Amino acid sequence: MNISKDAVVSLTYQLTVDGNVIETVTAERPMEFIFGAGYLLPKFEANVSGLKIGDKFNFQLPCDDAYGPKVDEAIVELPKNIFEVEGQIDPELLTLGNQVPMMDGEGHRMMGTVLEVKEEVVVMDFNHMLAGADLHFAGEVVGVREATEEELTHGHVHADGCGSECSCEGDCSTGEGCGSGCGCE
Repeated sequence: MNISKDAVVSLTYQLTVDGNVIETVTAERPMEFIFGAGYLLPKFEANVSGLKIGDKFNFQLPCDDAYGPKVDEAIVELPKNIFEVEGQIDPELLTLGNQVPMMDGEGHRMMGTVLEVKEEVVVMDFNHMLAGADLHFAGEVVGVREATEEELTHGHVHADGCGSECSCEGDCSTGEGCGSGCGCE
């Protein structure tokens, strides 16, 4: 079976940026996703479309086809007091370079990187950590199968009762026992 819309795809790969290894995904824990569900970069999917088990891939995504360029508007100063919990700020939270999960005024989750801590404000960078980078992927297709109706309904791959991406032992039909990020709550 070739990779096409609604196929469950399993890949191994190594992601490098400027020759530096950023991520390695092995056959013991391959990346699994439903092709065409919109969770991956469109140009990434375009580069693996039509491949089958055993096919190798090796391609580069320029930053404009990946996470885009860094934008100055994504670097903001936030009042330091919003990082308080019960009137205290955890000093480890505001460590330079630390990634902090946050939520905007509309309830959208985002990750911010601490760039600077001033007396009254914290300078945060909300650019994607790979913004401005050209991404190089080299890997292999290790699995391709048709997605089940349940997987298509839930929008993620299931394995042993839940999505393999969360490695929980929950029940996707009820969401019981599933952890955050699983997508079946």
